[in-house]
Amino acid sequence: MNAANAYAYFPGCSLHGTACDYGQSTEQMCERLDIDLLELEDWNCCGSSPAHMVNPWLALGLVGRNLRLAAQTGLDTVVLPCAACYARFKETQHALKDPETAARIEYVAGGAVPSDLKIEPLLGVLGKPEIRSKLHDYQQRSLDGLKLAPYYGCLLTRPSEVAQFDDPEDPQSLDQLLKTLGAEVVNWPGKVSCCGASLPISRPELVWRMSGQLLAWAVEAGADAIVTACPMCHSNLDTRQGQIRRAGLGDYHLPIFYFTQVVGYALGLDESQLGIGRHLTNAKGLLGRGVPRGAAQPVAG
Repeated sequence: MNAANAYAYFPGCSLHGTACDYGQSTEQMCERLDIDLLELEDWNCCGSSPAHMVNPWLALGLVGRNLRLAAQTGLDTVVLPCAACYARFKETQHALKDPETAARIEYVAGGAVPSDLKIEPLLGVLGKPEIRSKLHDYQQRSLDGLKLAPYYGCLLTRPSEVAQFDDPEDPQSLDQLLKTLGAEVVNWPGKVSCCGASLPISRPELVWRMSGQLLAWAVEAGADAIVTACPMCHSNLDTRQGQIRRAGLGDYHLPIFYFTQVVGYALGLDESQLGIGRHLTNAKGLLGRGVPRGAAQPVAG
């Protein structure tokens, strides 16, 4: 294990279930970039996103237990691909600053909860200079010719005093990552707007409108696809397009990628290795429209 690029890893429930393609592409991408992920043993759900609305102390305690497990790895940083999990971990860490609250969290978590662990989204790890250098060295395919809409969603950067990641209104980490790989990043108004998150069961019509608006904005901006770091966002934007069409809210067929799939493809991994064939909205072949790295570029006449 390379200690410099080794992290305690919390995949979260989605990456072992409905977003298994995110989990698969995360592991494949990190292996290619020499990032060592040590998955927490016996981790539990973080409670995202509805648990804190039902029992806030249980929700904090669920994360507290996971922080205890992360500390047992001996590593100083826990990495989370899921934006919703990241939000819950950061919320719990923020709550630990109050001694009375910390005591209640530790009671639920079953013992002392560390407050000094670094908590990072996987997207943040890819912004580190040493990883960007590897991206440049290991890249096999350019994304030149593709227009991509970076979508952060509403949980990754807000509230800013808790998330402490990127700019809450105009984040740039995913923009810069896609540009590094050669893609054209479209300017669109939806990059931090909510997709409806966990409301498909209780308020499906609202989710159709919110996700439909995001799809409309991306299409109007000329995007070939949306790229996200959140499994809930991916689920709403990818799987709800048929429902949006049937509701008469727009006829969209826009591919939705996890950023790990885009990066992995640029690193030379096949679509099957990245789970791209599991999307409900067809995304196969789109990334292959990019120009192979080192290929001759057309000369304007």
